[in-house]
Order: sequence, then C-alpha cells, then structure tokens
Amino acid sequence: MLRRCCLVLCLGFLPLTLSAQREKLPPEDLEWVEKNFPDAKKTHTGIRYLVLEEGSGEPPKPGQMVSVLYVGRLIDGQTFDQKQDPNDPFVFRLGRNQVIQGWDQILQLMRPGDKWLVIIPPELAYGSMGRRPAIPRNATLVFMMQLLGAKAD
Repeated sequence: MLRRCCLVLCLGFLPLTLSAQREKLPPEDLEWVEKNFPDAKKTHTGIRYLVLEEGSGEPPKPGQMVSVLYVGRLIDGQTFDQKQDPNDPFVFRLGRNQVIQGWDQILQLMRPGDKWLVIIPPELAYGSMGRRPAIPRNATLVFMMQLLGAKAD
C-alpha cells in the first residue's frame, strides 16, 4: 500500500518536474548553440552561459544598482545594442524589471569583474513581441556581458 502511494505521488509530480526542464530555445537556435558553444552551462530557467573571465566578490542582490558593459547580438551575429565604455557603463537597479528577465536572472549569478557570454531564450528576452526594428519576434539573444560592480544605492 505504501509503495502504491509513493508511486502515485511520484507520477503526480513528474509532469511538474518535466515542465520545469522544458527546453526554452527554439530547435534551430538550440542546434546553433550546441554546435558553437558545446561547453555552455545552463541555468534552471534555460539561460546558457560561458565564463570568459572570472571576477571576485559577492554576486549582486535584487535592489542593488549594477553597472554593466555589454554587446547584444542576434544569433546571426548582427549587433543590436551595446554599451562598452567603462567610463559610461549601463547602470540600473537589479530585479526591478528595468531590463529583460534574462538579465535580471543571470546578473544575480555573476560576481564583479566577471565577463560572460550569455545566451538568453526568447521568453526571457523580448518574446513574441520582439523589439522592432532591431530585434525580431522570438529572437534568441547573445550577450557579451561584464559586471563592473554593484552598490546598495
């Protein structure tokens, strides 16, 4: 009887586990990522990343002001946005929906000084709306990101 109850419970939770692990990259983008970045790590939300340079210190927390350098590209290599001047970085409050969800998530894993290549699935970027004219609908975005620092305010 106990065995049967355990089996029923396990089978009941299996769909929840499987849906949490659903691939979020479109199939053709996934093929491109696996071919070009086979060593990329994957977060539980489907963001892929490669650590290019390691920083140090504590990762930023939601509510902190972060400063970031970045180049944003589509998977075809076309640059759609960038901010690369260390004297004029992109600064925003983390975790306050001021940027795409993928950024709010991945920056909480980075440490000051980290430079990562980050691949963000469409649903954690601009999704089915895109951001015309530069970012088409359902676009996977590739960022070269460097977290310069984080401050409480």
